[in-house]
Amino acid sequence: MEELTEAPVQRRNKITERIPWTDMTRVVIIGGGFAGIELVRKLSKQKVQIVMVDKHNHHTFIPLLYQVATAGLSPGDISSPLREFLQDHKNFHFRMAKVTQIHADEKKIETNLGFLKYDILVIASGATTNFFGNKLLEKKAFKLREMSDAIELRTKLIANFEEALQLDEAEDEALEKFMNIVIVGAGPTGVELAGAIGELQKHVLPLDYPEIDFTKMKIHLIEGADRVLPPMSDKSGRKAAKYLTHFGVNVQYGKLVEKYDGETAYLSDGTSIKTNCLIWAAGVKGNTIPGLREGAVEKGRILVDKFNLVKGHEFIYAVGDVAMQVDEEYPKGLPQLAPVAIQQAHLLGENLKRLFNKEPMKPFKYVDKGTMATVGRNRAVVDAPLNITFGGFFGWFVWMFVHLFSIIGLRRKFLVFLNWVWNYFTYNRGNRLIINKDLEDV
Repeated sequence: MEELTEAPVQRRNKITERIPWTDMTRVVIIGGGFAGIELVRKLSKQKVQIVMVDKHNHHTFIPLLYQVATAGLSPGDISSPLREFLQDHKNFHFRMAKVTQIHADEKKIETNLGFLKYDILVIASGATTNFFGNKLLEKKAFKLREMSDAIELRTKLIANFEEALQLDEAEDEALEKFMNIVIVGAGPTGVELAGAIGELQKHVLPLDYPEIDFTKMKIHLIEGADRVLPPMSDKSGRKAAKYLTHFGVNVQYGKLVEKYDGETAYLSDGTSIKTNCLIWAAGVKGNTIPGLREGAVEKGRILVDKFNLVKGHEFIYAVGDVAMQVDEEYPKGLPQLAPVAIQQAHLLGENLKRLFNKEPMKPFKYVDKGTMATVGRNRAVVDAPLNITFGGFFGWFVWMFVHLFSIIGLRRKFLVFLNWVWNYFTYNRGNRLIINKDLEDV
């Protein structure tokens, strides 16, 4: 085949440089998350050319982002360079670029660096924060989907206490916005973040800032449903709520944040909370890409069949958070969880092998291995298969083991384990850093 040479704006097509066409099938993967990495693993020994495109040059273990945001871990502990795969897979190529358009009829994608042709395209672009159309919230609120979000949030949290230190007791009203933290959404991310900040308030911050009265610090968790952890069992929700009260978290049910101007959060019941740190953990949506044919995207996700083939397309598949696969058990689509993404990518890799060998493909069936959330040390809730629910120290230990096992790279597993052991016995989180922050903007 002849390589495509045209490029936008009369420039060289940098995306294709040094990725020659061969007699092998070219599989282009958009996204280096859980699904993208699993697919590379499954196809690495096949006679195919794999090209991964991602706007970042690293994979981030998103379930532990909240620990970077609360100074428990450093960015390098849970991020790994995607080019590490080059060391083991000679037919694997990576390009750091942002995909801006899919040209399905021409079997090519468009990026900020140019065009790239494919034989098979796999969209594994993950999810992004869903603000449900509220542009003001999107502009003013903090989110937690990427490493840059975690670093920005950590900087804000610590900088707020530095600023609060400059106020005297007569400025209580001004102090509120620095000492109030509002978390919107009591799913696993919101609950884990609230617990981690609660630990900081109880064990770490009073030692760092002995001049500040941390009884004035308030953590507000706002949830539209009538309990925490709506995706999990009612028993786990009640247990998690009990754990949150241990840290003094003010959980407010049946309320929504309707407006936030950077200084005050206005709730649906007419009340308001002074804060300059509102963290949005109330939902995600698929990170879709323009160019798919009409009817392929619904409610912010890409519709796929039981083989993860995109509706109305040939040779284009979607896996992970961006894909919406509907069945009798999940009429609204499979949950946007890492285990779903990994299982889909695993089977798609097997199915592509079958496709290359002209064998029938197997339909995907999600195997739910359980969900879990932690609320500080020694406290976690676990919903296991067969309706088994447990928590406490054993749940926390299981949560630690599962997450540690899932981190990519032996070195990073070791670093995270050492950090957890050190933090457990000393309560000392050594990553309380303010980076690239002008305090005048706090």
